[in-house]
Amino acid sequence: MKITVAKVGLLVSCLMLVAGTYAGAQEKSPGVAQIVALDECDPLTFNAALGADFCRNVALGALGFTTTLQDLFAKAAAGTPDTGWDFEPDVLKIKEGTIVSVVDQGGEPHTFTEVKKFGGGFVDGLNAGEATVPECSGGFSKVAVAKTRVTQGSHLDIADLSKGEHHFECCIHPWMRVTVQVK
Repeated sequence: MKITVAKVGLLVSCLMLVAGTYAGAQEKSPGVAQIVALDECDPLTFNAALGADFCRNVALGALGFTTTLQDLFAKAAAGTPDTGWDFEPDVLKIKEGTIVSVVDQGGEPHTFTEVKKFGGGFVDGLNAGEATVPECSGGFSKVAVAKTRVTQGSHLDIADLSKGEHHFECCIHPWMRVTVQVK
């Protein structure tokens, strides 16, 4: 098989075109920043009160590193909410166009609801004395809250955040808070 200079030139041109197209597509792809939702729900007490499979915390439950439903409410009432319920990181700095992907690696559902100002959620006993913020009032009966639910093992992607500071909290466990700063 005889390869001519013209064939080699055509092949190189095609490869450069493909590489240039791929590089251009990569430049236009938005970045992704991840936030992880964590909790330490005790399957025995949560599921007894809230229904089978509500809490699916198998990893920590087997090791005894869990919080009972009663302790969760007691800690919140005392003004010292359980630190095992958290979004990580607490502050996220991103560029405009970055997708925020919230992943629930805990044992129970959470919400990732944007609020103007941090405050209480829709479960009065977990608010540590804070008033329910307007964005959380009504709970899951409010479509704006329901669409921010993140269930165990799932994720929620948020795109197109405008420049500035955005506050997100869990409307169930309102001490779970994140500030996203968009540059």
